[in-house]
Amino acid sequence: MAKEQTLILIKPDGLVKSLTGNILTRLSEAKLVIVGAKVVRPSRELAEKHYEHLKDKPFFNDLIDYIMGKHHNTHRVVAFVYQGENAIQKIRDIVGDTNPEKANPVTIRGAYGRITTTGVFENVVHASQTPEDAEKEIKLWFKPDELVEDIYPTKEIEVEKVKMLVWA
Repeated sequence: MAKEQTLILIKPDGLVKSLTGNILTRLSEAKLVIVGAKVVRPSRELAEKHYEHLKDKPFFNDLIDYIMGKHHNTHRVVAFVYQGENAIQKIRDIVGDTNPEKANPVTIRGAYGRITTTGVFENVVHASQTPEDAEKEIKLWFKPDELVEDIYPTKEIEVEKVKMLVWA
């Protein structure tokens, strides 16, 4: 079987509960390789693109606020790209059902997730569902030079007049 990639996000509720170490320990059981990792402050634009498939749902705005950290007063997410054989299924087996109450208690979401009294699923992590989702999500959250391997075709472009922050 060919190498497969998947995006994993440790969401704001996982960060405020100091679960990063526990989550990484559990993910290591998949015996996959991390090819990208970073801390991100999700913009509204990034959040909306990530969840665009849910834009018609009544909970869409709550979901956007949740991933942006507005519910937990921490505006950061830790993003990882894992790679290996059958990566998506291996990771999904470890993270568990999206609904924390339906998730097996030995999975990450089953152990650490909850549904708030307002109905928000605090499920601690995101994991890609399909190879197509993984490619879309990885390209959304990472630039090619932020990964230690070339996993998708790239091209070189010349950009003029790009404003960027540099160290003063």
